[in-house]
Amino acid sequence: MILCPLADFPRYASLHPAFPRIAEALARLDLDTLPEGLTELAGGDLFVLASPVARTRPAAEAQLEVHRRFVDVQVILRGTDRMAWAPLAACRDEAQAYDPERDIAFFHDAPAACVDVPAGHLAVFFPEDAHAPLIGGGETVHKLVFKARVG
Repeated sequence: MILCPLADFPRYASLHPAFPRIAEALARLDLDTLPEGLTELAGGDLFVLASPVARTRPAAEAQLEVHRRFVDVQVILRGTDRMAWAPLAACRDEAQAYDPERDIAFFHDAPAACVDVPAGHLAVFFPEDAHAPLIGGGETVHKLVFKARVG
């Protein structure tokens, strides 16, 4: 997991082949005007999901999720997104088996840590990072999630 201000993301460009393209998109795109939903940046290998009105939910309703085929780069534009994290290797209590079509599995395990990700910051979750975003009391969060194919 990586947590940093948007301006610091280029420091991590060498960690994934798509990260330079994401850094470029963060610098040149008007992030507030991306259309809601999915925008392809490099076909099925890199895309962004825009959620201008995501609502937080109680921690008890937030299950840890994991992805095998994509890295998540979650960018907070407005509001604060409280995110839970746990190493996938420690997750044992599967809530929903891996769905390859949706590239997601869910776990009931307790998180190892929670962090508030404020506007102007991002969090990166690799396939070994179980995570649960949008924890809170019903607040609105405007966010983008860049999805970069692994390998």
